[in-house]
Amino acid sequence: MRVILQRSKQASVTVDGQVTGAIQKGYVLLVGITHSDTEEDIAYVAKKITDLRIWEDEDGKMNRSIAEAGGDILSISQFTLYADTRKGKRPSFVEAARPEQAKPLWEALNEQLKANGLHVETGVFGAMMDVALINDGPVTITIESKGK
Repeated sequence: MRVILQRSKQASVTVDGQVTGAIQKGYVLLVGITHSDTEEDIAYVAKKITDLRIWEDEDGKMNRSIAEAGGDILSISQFTLYADTRKGKRPSFVEAARPEQAKPLWEALNEQLKANGLHVETGVFGAMMDVALINDGPVTITIESKGK
């Protein structure tokens, strides 16, 4: 599993003119699932996202978790995170899990984040989405479950 986490001041996702998810302060998660991902990968990534200390404390140091900072999650599935651009001019997506495998794992990640006490808004799996965000910092971090 590969997640691009962007700390944001506000963010939203729109599908067919309808806002499907919106947050103020929090994380925008772009979530890619590959063939070998399991419940173990979900548990690892959810804990890492929940516990990551990238919010400033009173001294201006990155020392607070998202829960301590009072932030929410906007989770968006994104198979293109597994694009392979090493050959040719068109990316290959063979490393991205098929929708029938990826959707339940993405949903399970969102449920695990909720179980960890976080409020989670989402995009729509497989839809064309317009994502808007104001990146805070900017702070952008990649989390990978493989090689943990």
